[in-house]
Amino acid sequence: MENLVVIDLGSNSVRMTISELDNAGNYKTVTQEKRYVRLSENMGDSQILQPAAIERTLTALEEFKAIYSELDHPKIKAVATAAVRQASNQKQFLKQVKAQLDLDFTVIPGTTEARYDYLGVVNTLPVINGLLVDTGGASSELILVQNRQMKHVVSIPLGSVTLSQAYLESDRVQADSLFTAMTYVNNILNDVWWLREATNLPVFGLGGANRTLAKINRRNKNFLNFEDVHGYKLSAADVYATLTRLLSLDLAGRKKIPGLSKDRADIIVGGLIPVTLLMRLLDSKQITFSNAGLREGILFEQINQIKNGNEED
Repeated sequence: MENLVVIDLGSNSVRMTISELDNAGNYKTVTQEKRYVRLSENMGDSQILQPAAIERTLTALEEFKAIYSELDHPKIKAVATAAVRQASNQKQFLKQVKAQLDLDFTVIPGTTEARYDYLGVVNTLPVINGLLVDTGGASSELILVQNRQMKHVVSIPLGSVTLSQAYLESDRVQADSLFTAMTYVNNILNDVWWLREATNLPVFGLGGANRTLAKINRRNKNFLNFEDVHGYKLSAADVYATLTRLLSLDLAGRKKIPGLSKDRADIIVGGLIPVTLLMRLLDSKQITFSNAGLREGILFEQINQIKNGNEED
């Protein structure tokens, strides 16, 4: 039995999943933890991780360590994505984490992040053809799936935190700010040459912003377990109506929306712009949500290694 600890350090949150794996590759998820750390906050044009954000992150990682330190011989896979990937003080930050927590992070490129997203989704949902969209705090990963195979992949600098801080008011979003932000996102999407191949295909949403979209709608429809969004489907009309509703409210109003975390209320509009524009661009009629993504992709990669090792034996 192996205790696999996967830590995903993103731009807005840090998450940990602990799974028990046996020698046959069977698994059981035993622990899932999440902390909002807003690591990419106020990085600015110089792309510097700020002291307050670093301190929040270290505190969260210390809490995680207190949990996985209780395990017998944990196998730790810790990955960092867009915020650390883009940071000019990346090396200093990673050294600080190592010195304080004896924890080694691997900074993965956006294409690797996308591959893990793909593994997490195709192993848990019946995806044949579609576009996977993972909107994080500082980047978005797009993956075109055809016949269950990953055909095209790209990581683009569009995230809920970075878009919100660069273009949008944290209180009531103004029309000119929204137009500027949407124009910026649209221009980047238009540069992804293969996106037209996804026209009319279903969209699969990952990442905190997209999952929040699902939670708001599940809460609105009185689902008992509104956070269980895996496999949940929404029409394009529901997506557009939700963004319209959010835009009609100020920050205090958004904080009162059931299903929307107060920690995310100031960045949710920016977080939903990429998927909304994608669905309009591709004329997609429906989005399906996935709770499985990067961490699950790492898990399935580990399971495949175990099974392949058994086959070689």
